[in-house]
Amino acid sequence: MNLIDLLTGNTGSQVADKAEQKFGISRNQIIALLAVAAPLIISYLRKKSQDSTEAESLNNALDKDHDGSILDDVSQADARQDEGGSILNHVFGGDKQTIENKLSQNTGISIDKIGPILSMLAPVIMGYIGREKQQNSVGAGGLGDLLGGILGGAQNQAQQQQSNPLNDILGSVLGKNSSQSQSSGNPLNDILGSVLGGDQKKHQGGLGDILGSFLGGK
Repeated sequence: MNLIDLLTGNTGSQVADKAEQKFGISRNQIIALLAVAAPLIISYLRKKSQDSTEAESLNNALDKDHDGSILDDVSQADARQDEGGSILNHVFGGDKQTIENKLSQNTGISIDKIGPILSMLAPVIMGYIGREKQQNSVGAGGLGDLLGGILGGAQNQAQQQQSNPLNDILGSVLGKNSSQSQSSGNPLNDILGSVLGGDQKKHQGGLGDILGSFLGGK
């Protein structure tokens, strides 16, 4: 399953519905947040996996706790919210608060809800990574390439699907407070380009700042 398929398919839709019911946040805002949070988390994990100790720890966590079953039963996302918070603390470290603040500003989701919603989404994203790891028979040494491939594949698909409905959602949500969506007409491709370390000049302001400042120099 491609990352975009996760975001636009049945799993992403069900997660958005559950989060909407629980937090009273617009479904489109949830989908936009998931579309940004997923590549951001994957990119941070890819960087961590460059360290052999971190890669082994991630590999063990995926094998033990993230077999992908959550993708078939999204009710787990609500039940595993505390676990999701721990995941985010480890993945983002000292950047976590700044990331949450920027995501709150650009999605319009209040700061008191952005953390809990991200905590609900994190186990879903980890479950997706875990399933990809299983299907590709990847061990600790191959996690960096796997994660990079997930991001690269998503960007390629985004480039080919200018009419992807996800772009309309991202444009309507992020476009309110960010000049990012005006750069190429493809907000998702812009996000993925920033995560992959592409040209940062077109991402000045709004969400591009967080992607460029945390990932552009890494």
